[in-house]
Amino acid sequence: MPPATTRALPDPSRPVAVVDRLVRLARGAARGGDRLAHGAVRRGDRGVHALLARRARADGWRTSLVAFPGYAVGDRVRVLGRALLAPPGPVGDDLGHRGWRRLLTLEEAGAEVEVVVGGVGHRVRCDENGLLDVSLEVPGGTGGRPVLLRVPGREPVQAPVRVFDARATAGVVCDVDDTVWLTGIRHPWRAAWRTFAQTGADRRPVHGMDDLLRHLVAGAEGTPGEGSAGTEDATTPGIPVVYLSNGPWNMAPPLVRFLARHGFPPGALLMTDWGLTRTRWFRDGQAHKRGTLEQLRRELPQVRWSLVGDDGEHDPELYVEAALAAPAQVAAVLLRQVAPLGGITLCGTDLVDQAGGVPVVRAPDGEELLRLLRERRTEGTDVEEGRLDAALRRWFLSAEQRGNDRTRLPAWSTGNRVQALVHGRTYFPQLAAELAAAGPGDLVMVSDWRGDPDELLTDDGPTVTEAFAGAARRGANVKGLLWRSHLDSFRFSSEENRDLSEGLAEDDAEVLLDQRVRPMGSHHQKFVVVRHGDDPSRDVAFLGGIDLAHSRRDDARHEGDEQEQPHFARAYGTTPAWHDVQLRLHGPVVRDVEDTFRERWEDPAVLSRLPWQVLPDLLRGADRDPDSLPAPAPPPPPAGSCAVQLLRTYPNRWPGYPFAPDGERTAARGYAKALLRARRLVYVEDQYMWSTDVAQVFAEALRRSPDLHLVVVVPRHADQDGVLAVPATLLGHTQALQLVREAGGERVRELDVENPLGEPVYVHAKVCVIDDVWCTVGSDNFNRRSWTHDSELTAAVLDAEADPREPRDPAGLGDGARRFARDLRLELWREHLDRADGDDADLVDPVEAVDALWRSALALDAWHAGGQQGPRPPGRLRPHRTEPQPVLQRWAATPLYRTVFDPDGRPPRMKLRGLH
Repeated sequence: MPPATTRALPDPSRPVAVVDRLVRLARGAARGGDRLAHGAVRRGDRGVHALLARRARADGWRTSLVAFPGYAVGDRVRVLGRALLAPPGPVGDDLGHRGWRRLLTLEEAGAEVEVVVGGVGHRVRCDENGLLDVSLEVPGGTGGRPVLLRVPGREPVQAPVRVFDARATAGVVCDVDDTVWLTGIRHPWRAAWRTFAQTGADRRPVHGMDDLLRHLVAGAEGTPGEGSAGTEDATTPGIPVVYLSNGPWNMAPPLVRFLARHGFPPGALLMTDWGLTRTRWFRDGQAHKRGTLEQLRRELPQVRWSLVGDDGEHDPELYVEAALAAPAQVAAVLLRQVAPLGGITLCGTDLVDQAGGVPVVRAPDGEELLRLLRERRTEGTDVEEGRLDAALRRWFLSAEQRGNDRTRLPAWSTGNRVQALVHGRTYFPQLAAELAAAGPGDLVMVSDWRGDPDELLTDDGPTVTEAFAGAARRGANVKGLLWRSHLDSFRFSSEENRDLSEGLAEDDAEVLLDQRVRPMGSHHQKFVVVRHGDDPSRDVAFLGGIDLAHSRRDDARHEGDEQEQPHFARAYGTTPAWHDVQLRLHGPVVRDVEDTFRERWEDPAVLSRLPWQVLPDLLRGADRDPDSLPAPAPPPPPAGSCAVQLLRTYPNRWPGYPFAPDGERTAARGYAKALLRARRLVYVEDQYMWSTDVAQVFAEALRRSPDLHLVVVVPRHADQDGVLAVPATLLGHTQALQLVREAGGERVRELDVENPLGEPVYVHAKVCVIDDVWCTVGSDNFNRRSWTHDSELTAAVLDAEADPREPRDPAGLGDGARRFARDLRLELWREHLDRADGDDADLVDPVEAVDALWRSALALDAWHAGGQQGPRPPGRLRPHRTEPQPVLQRWAATPLYRTVFDPDGRPPRMKLRGLH
């Protein structure tokens, strides 16, 4: 049998291959044309500059100098300045210009300047932009004397030079825009106004950033010369402080005055130029910062730098890169939060990370950065010592970070008992038993994406309809919300959901069809709640990825559900092998799941508004007005050791949800925060994993943590095989996997599953386990639709019970492995490896476990490739492969993929800013 692959359209024909070739030729021609255009524009720019310079000299303008703050280390002095053409007479550093006029200077290309250091003159020449940037070897350094710049016909200009103590062991590198002063780089019009219209006196500092920098400088206690680091005496050796910016040198003079006016520590200033270079339309700001950081590390190898910046542009990548390249020379990375982290912005605190052992701290301003930095330096092993609250703050979203103050849900609940129910044959009998025990005074609530009335919950019944109808006949109050599905002709379940709703109505159960979603959206939440009026300790909730539908009642043997699923990809047959997970919950979290149902039930928007849905409802006399729910009972009593946080998605809908007016994206935010702490292993089982927006969050985690492994288990084939569906799903899936592969290389393993007969298993589970500490099970897939567009419900679980097996703290952050998360991962991996219960000693350690998983997958793959000779190796995993798509197919599939298969449900302002 050939190696497993993801199904795609038939091989491209010769016309498609010709198109691919033409596309490559067109791209090459475009690059050549770009080079010609760049050369022409640059020659024109140089010509205009030369013409203006000749006219200015004819009018009596002469070379003048502006000096910028440089620095000296030992015998090496770096002098910075610029040669400009200016009218006769005294010239200040502003040259009479303010605001945007400051950028209208006439540089003197190649001007010769005499630099006097320590009483010795040095002849140097400026570059083609008039910039003077020279490092001079001067025995004795500045010798305590000023550095002077001279050109004929002008008074000497004193160049400010900060003398860095060559014995200093701590230093600070700080960005400027949106770190020192507010610019709003993420908002081009706002940034343009502040840069081109406002003066330095009009600019506002970032709150608390001056205190943070002063703390970092003063914190170098015990290093020589720290007493002079914050003084204005530039000739006294002090702690190295460098302001590193991609802003233009023309803004240096007002920036220097701004720093002094607002109490920032004095330091060297390293900026750049805007405009054309010899080879590029724009200067490479990343290369400027990267090169400067490397130079500082070479010049001061003993210094451990605190790198301060913001995440509005490329500071996170550059600073983390520096920390990974030389962790012994980086003390901390401090980032002001102004932009998304992997597409996700978290508002609030407790966002601490590491890169190569270097702490990376993120917060909205300098005051919060300083607070978190102090906490980080005193952070202990809170979870190991039993202080669960500290761990919850680090792993779970706070109420502020959830970003939705209209919901009745708490941030999280503690004291819950959580049980993982792997597969429908485990879940359905337990659900049937709970419904059979429901009677007078009890409340049953159900929400589902698909419900088949005749789906058996056990081999001998009852069916889904019989189980819920039986509870209603015994006196239980049964309420439900089923998604009003798209038509069956599009391979959905409108008839099945309607039949279930109408069938239950005959027994006084009120299960309504709910289409209160965005166009092309769905209600994807899958949960059942049973509240017992006489005994709250028996209250239970089930949530996860398992629908009450055909094909879901499979088990670990993966022989499939006997009840056929007609609307499915042919590769799986009509009774597909099905892998899925649900949770059983007891304790206070049951009330949280109930409140999720109540919020949706009480939404005043009409259940459906589309004319082709409203008219049939009226003709059939369908129930379109939800009855009132009974008053909610108090939360059930504590029942276990787990803290549970419900993570949800609701889209930006018109009219808005009363409980989430702008939607809710706590699923996206929850994963983003948890991945900040990922160090050794992220394990994912998911139906789709096909969005680059989502994959970027995982890719950044891989780049931040060089020891982190990502294992992803996905279906071998898509769930639909239509001529439109396959290219669109393959496009997103391939792009997402490529993104994480580029970030993690061999640390990323993608796998799919087959049963012992070699038939592909459809992976419908939505599971994530991080470092055996934090885990999730729910309805949301790892795609943009689930994170922004459809309603979703997922439970994040953090067990207070530590797992005693080694390694007890795989991530090394003091969190310690948690019992529930580790047990869930091991249960899933034993199944995938054909292991018996307890046969997992080599799977506990994350590194050993990934190796064992991969060896098993390769062995099974080799057995298939060799013609299935000899006994079949144990295990069911095989390496997951994707086939490249022709260019023409990718182009054709992209619009469909972005609008239908993976749409974006965020508010427009959040889309524009890349926020969640």
